[in-house]
Amino acid sequence: MKKSKIVTFIIIMVIALFALLVAYNYLPDKYKSSKQPFSSRQGGPPGQGGQRGGGARTATTVRVTAVAPSTIEKSVIINGDVLARNQVTIYPTVGGKLVSSSYNIGDRVNRGDVVAMVDPSRPGEVYSQSPVISTVSGTILQAPYNIGDTLTAQSAVYVVGDLSSLLVETYVPERFVAVVRQGMRASLWFEAIPGETFSAEVAEINPVLDPASRTLRIRLRFLNRDARIRAGMFATISLVTNRKVNVPVIPRMSVINTYGSWIVFIVDENNIARRREVTLGIDNEEFFEVLGGIEMGDRIVSAGQNFLSDGDPVRIVE
Repeated sequence: MKKSKIVTFIIIMVIALFALLVAYNYLPDKYKSSKQPFSSRQGGPPGQGGQRGGGARTATTVRVTAVAPSTIEKSVIINGDVLARNQVTIYPTVGGKLVSSSYNIGDRVNRGDVVAMVDPSRPGEVYSQSPVISTVSGTILQAPYNIGDTLTAQSAVYVVGDLSSLLVETYVPERFVAVVRQGMRASLWFEAIPGETFSAEVAEINPVLDPASRTLRIRLRFLNRDARIRAGMFATISLVTNRKVNVPVIPRMSVINTYGSWIVFIVDENNIARRREVTLGIDNEEFFEVLGGIEMGDRIVSAGQNFLSDGDPVRIVE
């Protein structure tokens, strides 16, 4: 009987000890014992920067970028075609059968040259052949008809253009029409010339939108002529719709959108992260213009900011 009581007592003590251990784990930190060697506490003993009742927060590794004045451009990507400047269509003065054609595509013609002959005769009637005369000087770009074809006075016998000066024709969506103006800069690239970018500017603006496509036709001229660019090539165009110079810019990746607000983290002189709400201006694929919330020279967290809270210590890496 005595032995049974001892066993029961031991079981009760084990259960009680287990219950105490569980309860201790759920106690707030301030009720727990802080009696531990100073070497196990981050920051050393009291009076030397240590923290009682727990270690200091671990510094988050981040990269920073200083806010500096720069130029930022916003662009729209559109497609276009390379055309010869002063491209003109040559028409016959009368309808009839095309009996001779003096030039082929790529040939050079001068203004006043006879480029073809048309026979306006009809069954039972014979007329003199009528010459087709070029009204401009340039290169034959198109010659859609063959000898023996029947033409009207509206048939385009030839298309002649000036290949010494090329244009790029494109169409701008309606939402960008208000900012399009003469002299706007653009960058162009071609599949036929990979890895290279060419500069151009807006030279012509159609005053009327196309009612079907709701687009505005514009033409660009090249700033530097390149013999590899030819009429008929397909161009991809980055048209600068807004450009600001000497404004504060920050990397796009440094900005966080939270509940409709834009925030960044700056690092102060003590390497502490500080949350800042910012007002943004124009943007592109890489940068934001900053209108307010930070100052020139502030160190903006550009990598690692998603793991930060206001007041967190940070460790800056290059």
